[in-house]
Amino acid sequence: MPLRGSERQVPTKPTLERQRRERVSNLPPMSSRSTRRATLAALFVLGVPAIASAQGLDLTINHVGLAIGDIPEVTGLRLNYRDRNLRRVDGVNVTIWMPYNDDDMRGVVRGVALGLPMTGARNIDGLALGLFGVGAQDRIRGIGFAPIGLGSGGSLEGLMIGGIGMGTGGTMTGIGVGGIGLGSGGKMKGLFLGGIGVGSGEDVEGIIIGGVGVGAGRDVTGISISGIASGAGRDVHGVTIAGIAAGAGGDLTGITIAGIAAGAGGTLRGLTIAGVAAGAPRLRGVALSAIAAGGQDVKGLVIAGAYMKIDKGEFTGLTVSSYNHIKGVQHGLAIGLLNYTEELHGVQVGLINIARNNPSGARVLPIANWHR
Repeated sequence: MPLRGSERQVPTKPTLERQRRERVSNLPPMSSRSTRRATLAALFVLGVPAIASAQGLDLTINHVGLAIGDIPEVTGLRLNYRDRNLRRVDGVNVTIWMPYNDDDMRGVVRGVALGLPMTGARNIDGLALGLFGVGAQDRIRGIGFAPIGLGSGGSLEGLMIGGIGMGTGGTMTGIGVGGIGLGSGGKMKGLFLGGIGVGSGEDVEGIIIGGVGVGAGRDVTGISISGIASGAGRDVHGVTIAGIAAGAGGDLTGITIAGIAAGAGGTLRGLTIAGVAAGAPRLRGVALSAIAAGGQDVKGLVIAGAYMKIDKGEFTGLTVSSYNHIKGVQHGLAIGLLNYTEELHGVQVGLINIARNNPSGARVLPIANWHR
């Protein structure tokens, strides 16, 4: 006989537990792949709040991998708008703009520093590229290229190309090319080309080519070529070629060719060729000038188209000019239309020859004059 509702049996607690276990045991087993997926999903959900911060999204493991934002240390790929907290990147650092200010230009990039369009750091070792510009507070070493400008407050070492200009407050070593200008506050050593000018506050050594000018605050050693002027505050050693003028505050030594003038505050030594004038207080070697040449203490060969002058000094050697004007002592031979010497110890050959130290009857002679 069926039981009425009030008489139905109520399951006991052990019975309910047994039924739950039977239902679980009847579920299909989960595969190992599904387990891994579920685990990774759980880790991702739990981990995202930890790696996402005010600095950016850090997807690295022990700083290795991908980081997006101002993450301080990365080995791998780092993408950021503008750096403020950079400490070190070994790999590729990509930014859109320069650091916020000079104090934020810190950290080291070893690998590739890429500016889209600009980037900067304290030191960049490797490849530095910027669509507009690249800068470093202390050093760029390796290869640097920027269509507008490239610069460092410390040094530039390697191959550096600035579409408009390039410069450093310290030293520059290697090969440097500036579309308009290239300059260094410190020493420069290597091959340097500037569309308008190349200059250094200290020494320059190597091959220097400037479309307009080349200059150094101290010494220039090597080959210097400029469209207008080349010069140094102290000494020049080597080959100097200038479209208009070449000069040195100290000595100018080597081969010097100038379209108009070549001169030195000290000694002009070697082979000097000038379109208009060549001169220095002391001249040693060969001086060739279309118009004039001279000095105070001259030893060697001087050829000047119009005028050669010794100003209260001494000449030793051979001079050829229309007018040889020696206000001092002459040792050697002077050839010209008019030769004048205050104290002759040699020979004059020309139309009129004047030797003030000769006896009165031999002071002015045609063709030749001499005195032992």
